[in-house]
Order: sequence, then C-alpha cells, then structure tokens
Amino acid sequence: MSIKPGSKYYPLFEHLHKCAQKETTLTFSKIEAILDDTLPASAFNKKNWWSNRDSASALQAKAWVSAGYHIDAVELTQQTVTFREFQAEYKIQKKDGVVVWQQDAIKALRKHMSLTQAQFAQELGVRRQTVSEWENGVYDPDRSTTKFLGLIAKQANFQQTLPKQQ
Repeated sequence: MSIKPGSKYYPLFEHLHKCAQKETTLTFSKIEAILDDTLPASAFNKKNWWSNRDSASALQAKAWVSAGYHIDAVELTQQTVTFREFQAEYKIQKKDGVVVWQQDAIKALRKHMSLTQAQFAQELGVRRQTVSEWENGVYDPDRSTTKFLGLIAKQANFQQTLPKQQ
C-alpha cells in the first residue's frame, strides 16, 4: 500500500511522515488545512471512514498507513483523530549478542529501513524472490550474507531499536 504524489491525501502523508512522534492528534480542520481541501461528509459522521483498511477505495487510509501510522482513536463529536505509529512485533533471536538472521529479523530490518522487498534485494545484491523466501522461512541466508546483513543493520542503527534482552 503506497500513496502517489498528487493524490488528494498526499499532503497528509507528508505531514505524518515528517511528524516523528509516536502519537499525534489532529483536528479535522487541521487535516483540511494540511490537505488544502475539505474532507468528505463521511469523514465527519462515519468512524469507518477513518479505518486502516487496505483497499483501492480507501485512498485516505493510504496516507497514514504509508507514513507508518494507524488510527488509534476517532472522536466525531470533538472532530479529532489520533494517529499512532504502527509497530509490528517480531521475534528476533540473538546468540552471543549477535542477531540470528532468520525470517523475522530480516523482515524487521527491511521494515526498519522502510524498504520494499525489491529495494532491499537491490541493496543486498540478491533477487526479490530470495528476500521473500528468507522472510517466509523457506531458507536462511548463507554465512557471508548474514555478515553483510549485520553490517547493514549496524549502518541503519537497527541494533539500537531492539530490546536489550533477546
């Protein structure tokens, strides 16, 4: 799910993408100011307009989901919406303080870097299908690739985002 520049809701995506807060609450009027356009009537009277659905008809949801947020709360009477940074949970194992590069760790690193599988594959010099197979547990990367993943993780400050005890 990604939003295209020029979309009505692209300015909201940009605002949230630059926000750098785990949670932010915006009024509907503030969102309209960001968009430089009005919200549809359904945004004011239907909570489900603010859902986090992944569908071609939910162009507005692409704005916050693409920016890494989900809707946490909608208050129609106060005309406010709270966006919370989306955090997926991954089971990342460490051995002797070093990440074991298996499916969850690879996917978490890719997501941490905000890359698609194709972009991540290009970064690593492998096929997109290879990244998909790693992330789906078909097989694990070889020893030289795990060392390279470790270097990339270090450059991306990935280790710092992990809980201390794993």
